[in-house]
Amino acid sequence: MPLQKLQFRPGLNREGTDYSNEGGWYDADKVRFRSGFPEKIGGWTRMANAQFLGLARSLWNWLALNSSNFLGVGTNVKYYIEQGGTYNDITPVVYASSPALDNCFVVTSGSNVVTVIDGQYSPSAGDYVTFSNAVTVTGTNVTGTILNAEYEISSLVNTTAYNIVVSVIANASNTGGGNAVIAAYQEPIGLNVYVIGTGWGAGSWPVTGTTSTLTDPFTTTNGSNVVTVTQTAHNLTNGKAVIFSNATATGGISAVLLNTLFYPSVINANAYSITTQVNANASVTGGGTVIVYAETGTHGWGEAFTSGIGQQLRLWTNDNFGQDLVIAPRGGQVSYWSAATGVATRAVLLSTASNAATYSGQFVPNATNQVVASAIQRFVICFGANPYDPNNSSTVFDPMLVRWSDQENPYEWVPAVTNQSGEFRLSAGSFIMCARNTRQEILVWSDSAIYSMQYLGPPYVWGFQVLMDNISIMSPNAAITINNVTYWMGVDKFYIYSGRVETLPCALWQYIFNDINKDQAFQVFAGSNEGYSEIWWFYCSTGSNDIDKYIIYNYLERVWTYGTMARTAWLDSGIRQYPMAADYNSRMLFHEAAVDDVSGTQPVAIDAYIQSSDFDIGDGHNFGFVWRILPDINFNGSNVNNPFVTMQVKPRQNSGTPYGTADDPSVTSADNFANAPAFNIQEFTGQVYTRLRGRQIAFRIASDSLGVRWQLGSPRIDIRNDGRR
Repeated sequence: MPLQKLQFRPGLNREGTDYSNEGGWYDADKVRFRSGFPEKIGGWTRMANAQFLGLARSLWNWLALNSSNFLGVGTNVKYYIEQGGTYNDITPVVYASSPALDNCFVVTSGSNVVTVIDGQYSPSAGDYVTFSNAVTVTGTNVTGTILNAEYEISSLVNTTAYNIVVSVIANASNTGGGNAVIAAYQEPIGLNVYVIGTGWGAGSWPVTGTTSTLTDPFTTTNGSNVVTVTQTAHNLTNGKAVIFSNATATGGISAVLLNTLFYPSVINANAYSITTQVNANASVTGGGTVIVYAETGTHGWGEAFTSGIGQQLRLWTNDNFGQDLVIAPRGGQVSYWSAATGVATRAVLLSTASNAATYSGQFVPNATNQVVASAIQRFVICFGANPYDPNNSSTVFDPMLVRWSDQENPYEWVPAVTNQSGEFRLSAGSFIMCARNTRQEILVWSDSAIYSMQYLGPPYVWGFQVLMDNISIMSPNAAITINNVTYWMGVDKFYIYSGRVETLPCALWQYIFNDINKDQAFQVFAGSNEGYSEIWWFYCSTGSNDIDKYIIYNYLERVWTYGTMARTAWLDSGIRQYPMAADYNSRMLFHEAAVDDVSGTQPVAIDAYIQSSDFDIGDGHNFGFVWRILPDINFNGSNVNNPFVTMQVKPRQNSGTPYGTADDPSVTSADNFANAPAFNIQEFTGQVYTRLRGRQIAFRIASDSLGVRWQLGSPRIDIRNDGRR
């Protein structure tokens, strides 16, 4: 029998059986396709030794006017700007003591735990606070220098006190710190997984509910952040949401903190309590004429969860307004960082910056699901926002509302005939999932439709058109635009938009969508690797709450592959040398920058393999005896002497039987890649011998050694007829 050349179709295919995909590839890990042939992917190395706090979910790279190369890194704990390998904390302050705190530090002899008394703001354990203007606690070694620093809140004592851990063991007990202490509380930390619980996240807006008008429903207690709400026959149960609007400040609790969403605790049929962020400074009843929306229907992302709405996974959005940066945590306030102030300066709330610029900062959206800056038209746009009302700056958040600032002015959010600030409510869907800038339009996804948003100019400013209804998108970061073509992962298929929305055929559909942990769907994110014409989607597999798998689509060759890898964010930037990714060790990595895994202190080999579907020996009528393999491979990119791979031919009698015993001979290069980076003509093992018998076989190539990189060509096998039984 003549030599049989092994030539397989590029890409993996798991849409049929192993045997029905004869002539194709069936399984792989850490392998891509280039020019139709499989090869091991490139390795990765640390971008810097420094680590950041938390898990990064957002990366953003840009150049300032002075050519400074900045990388924004948004984690569930902080927001950083990386420059030169250093992570500079620019997390915005959301509240600073006013008035100053008076002798707020309680020091205990023999302990490094200091209790802070602050009834103005209610943080959570894990949040960060920075103190200033503190002086030494009298009679102790806890000095002002020690206190005037940033601290993580280690635990809560009660609603008006919490603990921090200082760098010294106190030598005496006392209370002090002076009467001018300022506590500056940073953006509260977020979750690093999506938790099904009772907090409002990015899930759908309550499906059904009732609206009522109440008069002076709030009763506050001096020194407490628990507010009693009187509402006759409210019909609420624990776990259902209520949303207040039009309320006025009551007992020292501002209207902003009352006009929001709460999950109340039911007291009786006519009353329930809510918990605010600050303590009341008086015991009163009030609130004025309050509108309350009480949820009665199901809620949650994708499908109704009987245990409640998913709590918010911390996802930052970021964009450039010129050389400056606008950022927002999903469900939080917009902040602004000015490049002119340098990386040692924190971002500030856009509302604060607006007031400082003598605009009406109270009308800046008080929360958003995503912030985008329109680079050409120069607007700051919030997707999901509270509507503008000249008589009420604390209107209820609308997850389907799009609001934008004045053109060329991120501080002006009050619509007028003299500016272009405005808003528009989308109708298809229950919340805005995400938006993406493209060359000629902004694409906006709700949970059930995709819109095109285009600049029209005054008086309408922006126009909106539904591109397709009854579609889906897996997560806020599941879409990516390359060469003005947008790709995204839906909840049950892939999509492509290049002027019209179409389904993107996927040869791995069953394998991928039957293996996604949809409770963690919001962790899914897309990234590009343009040097290889690839789009990567990372996701949590079934049973995993952490990202552990990826799928690759090569849009030039239109082929798919998949594998295992743990990453939390990815960015391919033209102004950095390599694609960047964040890992679970809170470090940034350069991909395609090495041969091995160099994310640690020592290189670790990357285990890569690919296996074909079964194919017949001859016509499959007779058994065949495979006695040798003639390899065809190159080792370009390797960096060791005599790199090698193993090749296997795995036999079966028929599709329903297990694979028989298969040899795994190695194929070794005769070249020294430690000294020479590449060879035009390579020498390697010319033939390897094996002994196996079957009607159908699968071919497998693998490597698990340091310094090895390879691309497979068209190997051949030598077969002899061996009867029918």
